[in-house]
Amino acid sequence: MKMAEEIPSLSKVYQDFFNIGAAVNLRTIESQQDLLANHFNSITAENDMKFIEIQPAQGQFTFEKADQLAAFAKKNGMKMRGHTLVWHNQTPDWVFLDDNGDKVDRETLLQRMKDHINTVMKRYKGTIFCWDVVNEAVTDEGPELYRPTKWLEIIGEDYIEKAFEFAHEADPDALLFYNDYNESNPQKREKIYKLVKSLVDKGVPIHGVGLQAHWNLVNPSLEDIRTAIDRYASLGLKLHLTELDVSVFNHEDKRTDLSEPTPEMLELQAERYLQVFHLLREYRASITSVTFWGAADDYSWLSDFPVKGRKNWPFLFDENHQPKDSFWKVVQF
Repeated sequence: MKMAEEIPSLSKVYQDFFNIGAAVNLRTIESQQDLLANHFNSITAENDMKFIEIQPAQGQFTFEKADQLAAFAKKNGMKMRGHTLVWHNQTPDWVFLDDNGDKVDRETLLQRMKDHINTVMKRYKGTIFCWDVVNEAVTDEGPELYRPTKWLEIIGEDYIEKAFEFAHEADPDALLFYNDYNESNPQKREKIYKLVKSLVDKGVPIHGVGLQAHWNLVNPSLEDIRTAIDRYASLGLKLHLTELDVSVFNHEDKRTDLSEPTPEMLELQAERYLQVFHLLREYRASITSVTFWGAADDYSWLSDFPVKGRKNWPFLFDENHQPKDSFWKVVQF
């Protein structure tokens, strides 16, 4: 066991490469306060800035939770990423309905989108340096490009460019990102590339691509990750890893009997993080931020997902906030 004073700060080790972020919530800014302050220089709200949290009813904005996270970032001299403005999930039903419970028309929905983006972005202007403007708008499989959502159905395909235009108007200084998962899967990669390229070609104000990077011990392959980074970087945009974690369970592994990760899992995870960060450092010219979707193994959205009743251990720090082998593999190079 290495002595505490020998543990380097993760964000300081990477200060010449990219920001090191963590997704947080009101519980973890308390329970992981010291860890976050020592090792991270950027935070993202895990859920507290999503539409349903911020504007649960029309015109009724509830900023209390988001404000607390913003205050935590300010107190600790951290940057803050905004997540997320337009998404098919965690958006309340009222957004798409009129007073009679019927679907609203295109103009009404565009106005609601604009009002929401305006109010939220202006509140955090100068605090939030970049936003995931549109989240997960393309399909995982099949020939269709766009995921079927209420936004698409009511507004049409240009809902995405409208969101970016409204966001740029609301805060011209904020960096604006399109964010998605399975971003290194070849089929979906090409869809994301196609969508983002179409925005760039039309002169839509978009500054970057967010690669969620919910990965596991073997998938996606390192070659697929590299190809995806190359492909998105070729658009001349900034790249952020926005939601990085490395599940110790591969996709087909449905076990629920483990109370701690096996030595083999930890070894494979450390090797995986070693390879991933080696690759990310190589692309420092394009990658400007790497955010983990959490900070330590005492809390992760992957516990209970996708397998109920199963804990996961996806991070560089263990349940007691101590560095794992994965951490040492990432900081020693």
